[in-house]
Amino acid sequence: MKRISVAFLVAVAGLAGCATTETPDSKPAAPAPSSPSSPSTGAAPKAPVDKGAGMAAGPQQPDLKRSVYYEFDKYDVKAEYRSLVESHAAWLKANPKARLTIEGNADERGSREYNVALGQRRAESVTKMLVLMGARAEQIEAVSWGKEKPRNPGHDETAWAENRRSDFAAR
Repeated sequence: MKRISVAFLVAVAGLAGCATTETPDSKPAAPAPSSPSSPSTGAAPKAPVDKGAGMAAGPQQPDLKRSVYYEFDKYDVKAEYRSLVESHAAWLKANPKARLTIEGNADERGSREYNVALGQRRAESVTKMLVLMGARAEQIEAVSWGKEKPRNPGHDETAWAENRRSDFAAR
């Protein structure tokens, strides 16, 4: 693997921010900030692992079945997803004609407009990280589905945690 510059590491660490790694059984300690029309439920549990067989990760073939998950009302990419983003960036660098769409999603809480904007910020945060890791901006498109494409149709914290995500899609 190529040597990574100190400036790159500082930039990636800055993007990771104050990532948390809570377990699914943890209880929220304090309420998280909420949107005007969203109830405050505290920090989300650690996102579930995707089920099903994904493609092998690596520079030749990214794992399009995996997602980046977020805390309630947040769009910063947590440190636990850095290697997933790195594998996609390496693939894009190795395949200059390849294209990806990053699809931002939100849970059902909040207005449609708010969730579309939040989904867009989530997709753009992954896009920025990919570019910082060496992918070209023209290879990536960031789109938002807001709350329109839930992965889990439930109406509880477990479902909401699965729906707060960015997905990778080939285009």
